[in-house]
Amino acid sequence: MSTFVLVHGSWHGGWCWHKIVARLERAGHRALAPDLPGHGRDRRPAAGITLDDYVRCVTDILDREPEPVILVGHSRGGIVISQAAEARPDKVRALVYLAAFLVPDGGTALELALADRDSLVLPNLHLDRAGGFDMLAERAYREALYADCSDDDVALARSLLTPEPSAPAATPLRLSDTSYGRVPRTYIELTQDRAVSISLQRRMPQRLPCRAVRSLHTSHSAYFSAPDELTTHLLETTPP
Repeated sequence: MSTFVLVHGSWHGGWCWHKIVARLERAGHRALAPDLPGHGRDRRPAAGITLDDYVRCVTDILDREPEPVILVGHSRGGIVISQAAEARPDKVRALVYLAAFLVPDGGTALELALADRDSLVLPNLHLDRAGGFDMLAERAYREALYADCSDDDVALARSLLTPEPSAPAATPLRLSDTSYGRVPRTYIELTQDRAVSISLQRRMPQRLPCRAVRSLHTSHSAYFSAPDELTTHLLETTPP
């Protein structure tokens, strides 16, 4: 049995993994899907939330686990799992990046997002500097995030999305070869993604190589549109 810790991306919460949690548990594994600070049931205001707060949320879970886990990050959650693995390398069996920001030492998710000319996010992003958050315009939800998802999935997301604290994406990662670098990495690319474009997804592992790169032919929210296929990929990326 393996334990998976599933880290959501921007504007979402642990709720977005509900189909994957159920499938992993049916396969005999444990799955935890926390709400990062300011998301889901965690109602802290976005202003003042830092990348350290995100990482602490995950490392607190790792510290309670008796065995190392498979740490999965979606989208902006990629920076969280990277920094958590740096802090607790012995508590992480493997890192899995799902259309996620795979950022090298000293880099930021913001830098990569600004360079992603094929993404629909930036042209439809509202930035509230006073409130310390960003939010995707509702008109772009389906095309950018849920192009191949059911109406029920989109309705669920529409009712639960929350503003994203801005500071974490602008914070440089601090990663070392001796800690983060010794944890095996797998990248799962989503070829129809319009939030983190496939061109960016393919550039990132070229700069920071992974043990394996796998593909799903879905939009950004594969946990909704292709839960069986995604679960299979997660199980197959589990190291011995």
